[in-house]
Amino acid sequence: MKHCFKYVLILGAIVSFASCKKDNYAEPGSFLTGTLMYNGDSIQVERNQVPYQLYQFGFGKVGPIGATFAQDGSFSQVLFNGNYKLIIPNGQGPFIWKQTADGNPDSLSVTMDGSQTLNLEVTPYYMIRNAQISGSGGNITASFKVEKIITDPAMAKDIERVSLYINKTQFVSGGDNIGATNMAGSDITDPNNITLSVAVPNLATTQPYVFARVGIKIANVEDMIFSPLQKISL
Repeated sequence: MKHCFKYVLILGAIVSFASCKKDNYAEPGSFLTGTLMYNGDSIQVERNQVPYQLYQFGFGKVGPIGATFAQDGSFSQVLFNGNYKLIIPNGQGPFIWKQTADGNPDSLSVTMDGSQTLNLEVTPYYMIRNAQISGSGGNITASFKVEKIITDPAMAKDIERVSLYINKTQFVSGGDNIGATNMAGSDITDPNNITLSVAVPNLATTQPYVFARVGIKIANVEDMIFSPLQKISL
């Protein structure tokens, strides 16, 4: 009986040691940060809607570390040091991510040895240029230009609509707004001179400003591209 009790104590000590050793593993401490970019301009998207994936091979793991871009196109991920592959899955985002010859999303090699910044170059279907948004008389008005970036007939896409969104908070999109107005792509007569206007509804709280962005919905593309966020005094 004493021998059995002795073995139980030894087994308990081994389990306790293994548990402590597991608990004492260092947490990931290197930050990978960056922004979606095109020729020096950041790509503005809808928050938490455009995903990216990181793969770290080894350690018995084969699945991706998944996350999404912020609405200004930025991302931040805390990682262990090591070698990773980063991809943006096909069909995600209002842009084209580089692909392999067989049409799969190409991967970007990332070596983490401390924190680093890595901007991701993509090719958008369109860019919004010179967005000027102002408020007057209870209305928000935006004027802007639309530049078609991808012109190859095999890959180019039409504009489904352009939209102006306003919101009380800094999150502004089709899913986050208190007011919106749209213009069909077929109604755009001059892509260098587009104007949209939306009335500001009665705010639930006293707030002398709103946030606004212009967006483009591209035909057969789920995600919209936006102009940078602007704070508009009322």
